Amino acid sequence: MSHSITLQDPLAVDDLITYLSRAARIDDGSVRLIGGGGVLAVYVAVFYPSGILDDSPTVLGLRTFALPATESLDVVVPVGALLDRLRSPRLGTADATTAVTVALPASGKTASWAAISPPRGGWSPLAPASAAALDSTARAGIDEIAAAIPTGTGEQIVHKVRSQVWGRPIPGFDHIPAGAGFAALSLGFLGEDDEIRVFETAPWVRLTTRRGHVLTKRRSSLLGR
Repeated sequence: MSHSITLQDPLAVDDLITYLSRAARIDDGSVRLIGGGGVLAVYVAVFYPSGILDDSPTVLGLRTFALPATESLDVVVPVGALLDRLRSPRLGTADATTAVTVALPASGKTASWAAISPPRGGWSPLAPASAAALDSTARAGIDEIAAAIPTGTGEQIVHKVRSQVWGRPIPGFDHIPAGAGFAALSLGFLGEDDEIRVFETAPWVRLTTRRGHVLTKRRSSLLGR
C-alpha cells in the first residue's frame, strides 16, 4: 500500500530534511511516521537494544509537523529513501505558501525499536533538566567512545561500549540515561537558553525542548530511582 504525507509548506519540508539528515548520521536505518488528528509524529532511533537479552536503553528522537486532519498513517520507511523523496527537484519548485505532498517510499525491513510505541498520555512532570548537563554529558561520552573504539573494531564490541556509555545516568539526573543527552545534542534539540522540561510515565521519560523531544525507555537497573 502506498502512502503520502502533505506538509504545510516548503519550510516544513526543509525542516524535516534537516531533522532526518541529523538522524541519518546517527543511524541510517528507518524512520517511523505516525499521522492522525492533524499531527505527523516523526520518530527516529538514536540508540536501542540489539536483542532481547540486551538491557541497553531505548532512546528515540521525535519531531512533530502539521498534517491535514484527513490524513492518517503509521508506517516505517528507510531514512535514506525518504530523504531522496524530500530532496526531489520537483518539491523545490513549490510556492512558499503552498502545501507540499510527498509520496513515501516503500516500507523497508521493520526495525525492532519501531515496534515500541511511547504512550501519548499519562505523563507526569518532573524537575527540569539542565541543558548544560545534557550537553557536557553528550560531549564527554562522544570523546570516551572515540578513545575506546579503535578503527576496525567489530560491531558487537562497538555496541557494548556505546551501551555502557549511553546507558549510564546523567550526573545529577539519575532517571535520565546519558544517551538522552547525546540524542538532544546530535538532533539539534539543545539551545543555550532552552528549558529542558522532563516528564515520566514509567518506564518512559520524555525530555522536551522547543526544538523537539527525546524519549527514553529506561533499562531495568535505572527503574525506581
